[in-house]
Amino acid sequence: MTTFDPGLSGLIPELRWRGMFHAASEGLEARLANGRPITGYNGFDPSGPWLHIGHLVPIFGLIHLQRHGGRPIVVMGGGTGMIGDPSGKSAERNLLDRGEIEANVEVLRPQFERLLDFFGPQGTLLVNNLDWLAPITLLEWLRDVGKHFTVPYMLAKDSVQLRLERGLSFTEFSYMLIQATDFAHLRRTLDVELQMGGADQYGNITAGLELIRRQAAGGSDGGPAGREVQHAGGARADAYALAYPLLLAPSGSKFGKSEEGDSIWLHPDGTSPYAFYQHWLNTDDRDVPVYLRWFTTMSPDEIEALEVELAGHPESRAAQRALALDVTARVHGGEVANGAVRASEAAFSGDAIDDPTVLATLHRATDGFEWQAADAAEGLVPFLVTTGTFASRGEARRMVEGGGLTINGTRVTDPAATVPDPIAGEWLVVRVGKRRLRIGRKVG
Repeated sequence: MTTFDPGLSGLIPELRWRGMFHAASEGLEARLANGRPITGYNGFDPSGPWLHIGHLVPIFGLIHLQRHGGRPIVVMGGGTGMIGDPSGKSAERNLLDRGEIEANVEVLRPQFERLLDFFGPQGTLLVNNLDWLAPITLLEWLRDVGKHFTVPYMLAKDSVQLRLERGLSFTEFSYMLIQATDFAHLRRTLDVELQMGGADQYGNITAGLELIRRQAAGGSDGGPAGREVQHAGGARADAYALAYPLLLAPSGSKFGKSEEGDSIWLHPDGTSPYAFYQHWLNTDDRDVPVYLRWFTTMSPDEIEALEVELAGHPESRAAQRALALDVTARVHGGEVANGAVRASEAAFSGDAIDDPTVLATLHRATDGFEWQAADAAEGLVPFLVTTGTFASRGEARRMVEGGGLTINGTRVTDPAATVPDPIAGEWLVVRVGKRRLRIGRKVG
C-alpha cells in the first residue's frame, strides 16, 4: 500500500509518484521537511476569459500543495500578460490592453474558486501582478532589477535560446526579469518562498531565485540560488523552485485538445459539461493511468485498482468513467457532473429518453435543432429535411424504409407517417442508425 506523509514532507514524494515532478531547486525537500508552513505560487496568463484543461496541471500542483498543508497563491499575470511570455511559443503573440486583461481576471476568479479552497489558514489568495508592476518606473526597475542580470545569463535560458533564430523582441526577452520581479515582490510582501510552474518555466523561476538572493546579499555573488542567505541586516533570502514535467499524452495525441483540435475549456460557456465529461470518457486506454494521477486526488490504492480493472477488462471503461466523473465534478460540481453522466448514458444506451432535463442537456451539447408545429404538419419526410436531419427527401425516404430511423424510441418505417407527438409537449428524439442522435425542441 502506497502512502504519503500528509504534511509538507510528503508533497514531493506524492508528486514523484504521480509523475508530476520535474525538478526542484537545492534545499526544497529539506525546507518542506522542517515543519514550518510554506506559501507557494503559480502564475496564470489572463489572455482569455476561460481556463482550459492545460491549466489543470499547475492548478493540481497548487491543490497538492494545499492538501499537504501549504498555502497556495494564484498570481494573475495582469502585468506580464501585457508583455508576453516566450516560453514554449514559436512566435510573439498579440498583446491585450489593460481593460481586456482586467475583464478576463474578473471572469477567471470564480473558476479558480471552484477548484481551490479559498478559506481557512491555508486558504488560497488570488493577486494580480499588475497591482505592483504598474507603479514601477522604468529607471527604478533597471536600477533595482536589471543590474543584477547579465545578458549572457539571460541568453543561456532555454526559453530564449529556442526563439533566437526565429526572432525574439526585447519585450519578450525582458519577460524573465519581470517574472523575477514578481517573485521578489511576493517574497518581500507575502512571505512567499516557493514558485511552481511547468518545466518550460524553470529558467524564469530560477531567475527569480537569483534576484531574491542578489537583492538580499546586496548584489554580491553569495551562494547558489535556492540556499538560505542573509545580508548584514538579517533579511532572509531563502526561496525555492518546483517544476512539473510538460504533459505529453502517451497515445501521441496532443493533450488539451478535442478530436477536432478545439480547446477543452473549464467554463460551461466554452465547453458544455456534457462535452467536457465526454472528452474524459473517450480517453485512450494508454492515457488513463497518467490522467488519473495528474488530474484527480484519488489515493494510490484507488488508482492502482482502476489500472488493474483497465488491464483486465478494458471494455468496461471503468477507469475512464471514474476519471471523467471525478474531473467533471471538480470543475462543474457534483450535481452537474451527475447530470452529464445521465445524459451520456441516455445518449449511448439506445433506449428511449423521456427525461426533459436530460433532453435539454443533450439538445445543447449534441446535434440539436429547433422546430415549429408548421414544420411537423408537412409530414415526416419533409420534416426530416426541413430540420436538417437529411439533405434530401430521397435520402430521408430510403433511411425510413430501411428501418434506420427511430423517433422518441419508436422505429418509423412508413415515409407517409406523421411526426409523433413531442415528449412533454416540447422534445423529439431522432436517432439515425446507431451513431447519430438529434434532439429537437419545439419553439412554436
